[in-house]
Amino acid sequence: MLETRALAVPAVIAAVLLLAGPTGAETSSWTSRVDPAAPIDKPAAKKAPAPKFGTVTVIRTVPVVPEGKALPAIAPPAEPGPAKALPPVQEDPAYEAFESGYYVTALELAVKAAQRGEPQAHTLVGRIYAEGLGTAPNAPLAAKWFKRAAELGDPEGMLALGLIYAEGRGVDKDRAAAARYFEAAAQRRNPLANYNLALLFLRGDGKPENPYRAFMHMRYAAESGIVAAQYDFGTMYATGTGTDPNAFEAAKWIGKAAAAGNVEAQVDYAIILFRGHGVPVDAKRGAEYFRLAAEKGVATAQNRLARCYSHGAGVPQDLNEAAKWNFIAKAGGVADDALDEIVGKLPHADQVKAKLAAQQWRERISVGLE
Repeated sequence: MLETRALAVPAVIAAVLLLAGPTGAETSSWTSRVDPAAPIDKPAAKKAPAPKFGTVTVIRTVPVVPEGKALPAIAPPAEPGPAKALPPVQEDPAYEAFESGYYVTALELAVKAAQRGEPQAHTLVGRIYAEGLGTAPNAPLAAKWFKRAAELGDPEGMLALGLIYAEGRGVDKDRAAAARYFEAAAQRRNPLANYNLALLFLRGDGKPENPYRAFMHMRYAAESGIVAAQYDFGTMYATGTGTDPNAFEAAKWIGKAAAAGNVEAQVDYAIILFRGHGVPVDAKRGAEYFRLAAEKGVATAQNRLARCYSHGAGVPQDLNEAAKWNFIAKAGGVADDALDEIVGKLPHADQVKAKLAAQQWRERISVGLE
């Protein structure tokens, strides 16, 4: 773990109290998608929990020219039509229609392009069926289209096929097959494929457990701008997973993910800023990152923000605001006896006012999520 150092600031006692409350995660959950409402788990050093995989989210309007060799031939499904190796086009009406929300038109155009043998068109058809956009969801049919796209050398088709094998959507779950397709896409410089490969190497699921190789793949994904990878890469430095512990690099990469809006990273980076791990102590910025995550519904961050207000750590001391965030955090499942004691000493009218403010905040957030 990171080497700690004393806080050379007058608010040291307040900061210690702030960080001593109910804890959520301070390290990555090793997921490829972030659910702000989900609990943030804390993995043991050098051992990550099972990886999770999300849906395909990559949209491309300009077809990618495949690099290197294509995957070994896969028998084409009957639905996609014949394969003809034609150069990719420079403009793609199907993707333009898709991005504009005209999914039925996109499907019609993509099927016609697929019949001309365009690899990326197969991927688009697969995505439309996988997500049920403009048509009924059909995971098995989506899998067939993704397989054809992979055979024709489209990296995004390979990534999509790897994801459905990893999850068992439309096909039998097969992490080894997922790893093969992730690897093929990674060879064609698809950073999301590198990220998923890193997750498999971390767990030894579909690939032999190998933290060093996981670190290499995670670095490429992080340097390519994959936000979840930046957070996990920073956590690998923090926990010494696949590399020597490095507080500076951990803070750097977790900070990048936090600045990009990753809520788990925002909570962890706030703690880093309060503790001064790899960066100078900065309680003001730490409190602001707690606020960013708190406003997105993270109960752990709401509790920390309440403690910031109760002790005047990084923000002006405001017990009424502390009470409000404490009520919000409790509603989210994070109780704090120390804060309850502070709130209990407030005048009754202030407690009622704080409860009303907390209720109004929850209603506002609820409307925003609908």
